[in-house]
Amino acid sequence: MIVLATFFWGWLLGAALLGFGMGWIAVVHRAQAVSRVWMIWLGVLAAALVAASCARIVPGRFGYWLDLFLIMFALYLVGCAIGSWLRDWVVSRSKPAS
Repeated sequence: MIVLATFFWGWLLGAALLGFGMGWIAVVHRAQAVSRVWMIWLGVLAAALVAASCARIVPGRFGYWLDLFLIMFALYLVGCAIGSWLRDWVVSRSKPAS
């Protein structure tokens, strides 16, 4: 993982910044929520991918890509969380007291 962070630091930073931007926008945009069935399936898929990465089931180049994908996706989600939290904080501070 250290090798990935050293070699792909620009791409990892880009994933985090893209997530930050999407999190900032997501507070304003109100789309339909994902259904519960889809959330369960996506959670199972994410758990299976993390388990395959930790168990080193996927060898070689594809395992390397899987690790890189999981790191980039995790940084994207962290960026989304930080961006949406900051946007909510900024919007709530700018509302006049009633």
